[in-house]
Amino acid sequence: MIKHPEELVSGLVDGKRALVVGVANKRSIAWAIARRLDAEGARVALTFQGERVLDDVSKLAASLTNGPVPVVPMDVQDEAQMDAAVASVAESLGGIDILVHAVAFARADDLGGRFIGTSSEGFHLALDISAFSLAALAQRVEPHMQAAGGGSIVTLSYMAAERAVPGYNVMGVAKSTLESIVRYLAWDMGEHAVRVNALSAGPVRTLAARGIPGFGDMAEMAAKKSPLRREIDADEVADAALFLCSSLARAVTGETLHVDAGYHAMGL
Repeated sequence: MIKHPEELVSGLVDGKRALVVGVANKRSIAWAIARRLDAEGARVALTFQGERVLDDVSKLAASLTNGPVPVVPMDVQDEAQMDAAVASVAESLGGIDILVHAVAFARADDLGGRFIGTSSEGFHLALDISAFSLAALAQRVEPHMQAAGGGSIVTLSYMAAERAVPGYNVMGVAKSTLESIVRYLAWDMGEHAVRVNALSAGPVRTLAARGIPGFGDMAEMAAKKSPLRREIDADEVADAALFLCSSLARAVTGETLHVDAGYHAMGL
């Protein structure tokens, strides 16, 4: 019987300090990553956007083992709030070694239908929140990672960055931009031993995914066509994130790692 990775490794990020941006609920990929980093010895800080999710995020934070876990407000369109959040986390944890960026948003009107109908306002909103926010956060954590002698930044992408996926529309364009930003940040930050990578996850049945038109069909098709003939789950993405955040991936940067049961490799 194949053992779960949790039974095979221990302390891969022991003592590291991680800022995880984008946890909204217990089914989110960001939360799976936060739990995995915590289980492997990292101290984790979480962010929340708006009082609506504060209670849920606080309860999740309380369940982590390496507390106390800072929970700070962060709207990635508010520069002052980003400044304050990163500074607060760095002070609470004594620095920042890891940044997990799991932020994405597009208006419902700009998903589904035809991409050609995307509004200018909706286009800029999706790219600002889903892509530029990575660069904005990288800029703010860079001094803390330099002081620590290096670090790891991981963001979440999807195959729609590479191929047209009807119904994903402007979010696919945002993910393409995000992956390009990963490569440029990898070059900018690499001289200080800061690595920047993306995880291109297959369809995961999160609450956020419910807002994507036809998501259920997408997940079923990916499971049918992928070499492993199955869907993936958030914990599998978290395992890959752990790898990228650990010293095992010390020579990996500027990469988009697919965690999709091999679906990206198929032509049909």
